Amino acid sequence: MDQLSQLFVEAGTLMLAGMVFVFAFLGILVVLINTVLAPLADKYPDPVAQAANRPIAKSNKPSEQGISPNIVAAISAAVNQYRQTHKE
Repeated sequence: MDQLSQLFVEAGTLMLAGMVFVFAFLGILVVLINTVLAPLADKYPDPVAQAANRPIAKSNKPSEQGISPNIVAAISAAVNQYRQTHKE
């Protein structure tokens, strides 16, 4: 029984040491990446796409890609008919 508890203590010690090592390694990695990339980000910024500065024409006409009022009426009639025939 004494040997089993000694094995558990050793396993816990190794697990804790491994977790501390991984945490320290990742922390140092984050710090190094941030210190190296910060000057590079200032020197080489991401390109920003320029939007075309043209005036937007406002009109009261419906767009050519819009849904026709006849189609909207047909869909509405079909939905109403379906609801009336399938009332609970």
